[in-house]
Amino acid sequence: MAVGREIRTQIGSIRNTQKITSAMELVAASKMRRAQDQMGSSRPYSDRILSVIGHLAEANPEYHHLYLTERPMQRVGFIVISTDRGLCGGLNTNLLKKVINQLSRFYDQGINSDLALIGAKASGFFRSFGGNVIAANSQLGDRPLLKDIMGSIRVMMDAFNDEKIDRLFIANNRFVNTMTQDPTIQQILPISKDAKSTMKMSTVWDYIYEPDARVVLDALLIRFLESQVYQAVVENLACEQAARMVAMKAATDNAGTIIQDLELVYNKARQAAITQEISEIVGGAAAL
Repeated sequence: MAVGREIRTQIGSIRNTQKITSAMELVAASKMRRAQDQMGSSRPYSDRILSVIGHLAEANPEYHHLYLTERPMQRVGFIVISTDRGLCGGLNTNLLKKVINQLSRFYDQGINSDLALIGAKASGFFRSFGGNVIAANSQLGDRPLLKDIMGSIRVMMDAFNDEKIDRLFIANNRFVNTMTQDPTIQQILPISKDAKSTMKMSTVWDYIYEPDARVVLDALLIRFLESQVYQAVVENLACEQAARMVAMKAATDNAGTIIQDLELVYNKARQAAITQEISEIVGGAAAL
């Protein structure tokens, strides 16, 4: 029964794939918990920096820092954060689609864009799609460090300082819950109105600064921007593991459904072969 052997071989192959996807689901679940812990531990740092920046800005209202000042928009920059690996559903596709739509809207307004890419998937996409990529970084691993992404951050900050770009945006996936990851694009330079409203304090604290309040504010603004990008990287990592866990569970379930269907086809084919053999035996006996 050649058909039966072929179906059995196919069932065995799918079972092996099912074992792999089930193992990948468990690994992704374990990594997701670690990524969530890392994401949660980095948030208080950026929140506290924002609070201190608010105190410094209120204490020095005459000081208009470059990162807090709007200027006419002629060219923009994007830091795009994707994953290094696939098998995580439409996570990267949805994010890159949103980035392309935003780039197209800017292009229609006569505004060109520079790109700094973090993640192999974004690098591979824009290598094919095109775009002015001025920095790229990938292979950050499951526990990225700030020093690993400093190059991409510094390139875009220098471009803003030199007025080569007038806005800086960051594009990443925001972790909502295990089942939902929301692709977002937010402005980080100059610091957006939402962040400024968070910085507004009901009371102004008086500090003694060393060496100078403006020097401290300059340093804190840089640290704040670095923490924003790092937070986006670890949040995107949590999104990656959650999306991969869901995708691998769906693949495991689909493999089980296919195996059931193939077993049904195999049993029908086997029953048909047995029935045919019995008919041939009965027919031969009747001929005698």
